[in-house]
Amino acid sequence: MPDNHANDPAKQRQGIQSIEVGTRLLRVLAANGRPMMLRDLANNAGMSAAKARRYLVSFMRMGLVEQNSVSGRYDLGEFALELGLASLARLDPVRLAGPVLDDLCERTGETVALAMWGNHGATCVRWVEAGGPITVTLRTGVVLPLTASATGLAFAAFYRSPYLKRMIEAEIEASAAARHVEKAGLLVALKERLAEIRQQGLSRSSGSLTPGISGFSAPVFDHTGHMVAAITSLGIIDNFDLDWQSPTAQSTREAAAVLSQRLGFGSVGVVKRNDSDAGDP
Repeated sequence: MPDNHANDPAKQRQGIQSIEVGTRLLRVLAANGRPMMLRDLANNAGMSAAKARRYLVSFMRMGLVEQNSVSGRYDLGEFALELGLASLARLDPVRLAGPVLDDLCERTGETVALAMWGNHGATCVRWVEAGGPITVTLRTGVVLPLTASATGLAFAAFYRSPYLKRMIEAEIEASAAARHVEKAGLLVALKERLAEIRQQGLSRSSGSLTPGISGFSAPVFDHTGHMVAAITSLGIIDNFDLDWQSPTAQSTREAAAVLSQRLGFGSVGVVKRNDSDAGDP
């Protein structure tokens, strides 16, 4: 006998309400970030303690929740951790960045890009052109200098890699030789610049890589607190406000924060990033 509801969208969307109700307890535990007493857990989930207890018993059998035998408090269990880590492992910064870059481009009216660390350094992997009478374009795959571009400076300030320091030193050496100046002076100036970038939460550059082009770049962090990408906004010098608190600067910071959040940064158990671990020259 044919199923008259097989193509009914409303029927297809029907689920198991008890699972949806019980999941409220898991959400409360995840948001709280620490073990909870039954009464507090139930209250925050909007249900009675007796009802919450029944759900928790089932969740403990599944490994989603565990209870401390001494304090009686409940926390997320081993299976919940496995699910979380499996989900994080599937996150793709490039794919998730698409809507974030589109939104940033629309908000600022500037060309925006996503860069990641590749075999040769900070590499542009995606960009969105703003359009208009004068446009700034990038090429996917281009490697950006660490000391002469907004994107590169963001990596220099926040990224951790055993190769980062030697790449920065090689750039400084080449720059010192080309400009006939002492390497030590350039290193001191760069250290001061990186300290300012960390304080502001993003980097900026004007005309140092491409004449007439300015940019901001903000770091993107994953669930471990490590920088995995940079979001950059680029524009024509005459029309690009380089103030640290300009609308473009703020929007670039916010876009990087949104992508970081989608990659798990700031979630329960996140390892707080340590700026002192970044690649100072």
